[in-house]
Amino acid sequence: MTPSGIISIAATLSLAILGLAFLVTIFRVVAGPTLPDRVLGLDMLVAVAIGFIAVIAVKTGFALYIDIAIALGLVGFLATVAFARFILAQAPQSGRGHGEKTVTQKVGKGQGKARNMRKVANRRGQGGRGQGSKGKA
Repeated sequence: MTPSGIISIAATLSLAILGLAFLVTIFRVVAGPTLPDRVLGLDMLVAVAIGFIAVIAVKTGFALYIDIAIALGLVGFLATVAFARFILAQAPQSGRGHGEKTVTQKVGKGQGKARNMRKVANRRGQGGRGQGSKGKA
């Protein structure tokens, strides 16, 4: 068996496996119970398409296909980030569970306490930089 014959068999086998992965992923996109499942399915479709392009590039020996696969990967990544931001924007703010708070709520609360402490210290005359204590003997 020649090396070109081995590459041809491997390319055909990998195209068949990628085709099966493509069908299973399409099923997940269509039947996915939640929106994040569908977004992950679309991201997987991009990965399978990149695999198709790479196998065809190896089979034909035309290296320009690799550049197309890289561009598709970049576009797919940006689409996944955009979908993730969309999902976060659609998430309900209340009903997160048993008293769970978001990161911004935790940080905001801590910053509010520090701000209030500075206000109290300023009222007492203790909060200025290098001002010392005002009105105390």
